[in-house]
Amino acid sequence: MDDDPKNTSRYRTGLEVRRSVLGDPHVDRAGDAATDFDRPFQQLITEAAWGTVWARPGLSKRERSIVTLALLAALGHDEEVAMHVRATANTGASRDDIREAFLHVAIYAGVPAANRAFRIAKEVFSQMDGGENTHA
Repeated sequence: MDDDPKNTSRYRTGLEVRRSVLGDPHVDRAGDAATDFDRPFQQLITEAAWGTVWARPGLSKRERSIVTLALLAALGHDEEVAMHVRATANTGASRDDIREAFLHVAIYAGVPAANRAFRIAKEVFSQMDGGENTHA
């Protein structure tokens, strides 16, 4: 019996979904940077977030991307906001979708959270469009 957690179908599904959303370079960097200390965490997010939640059929990747961005912005998780704004290139969420999500954040989570999210998204868009690397 093989006890390697990477051999579970949920892990394999999660890795496939994670790669399709975040891209191979990001997932490879996260895997390469994992140590004995945080490897279980990488396994957990691959199985739970990507292999369970993101792999569900109820919402499209675009819709999950919009929800994720709103939640991350509302909670002030700036690095994750930047990562998921970049991921919209793979999920189909448009810049208009992102703007609308952040407008909701302003009303339901506060103007400062939305202001920060808009700033981050503008910096990421600039990078994606070939502009200078600013702060995101």
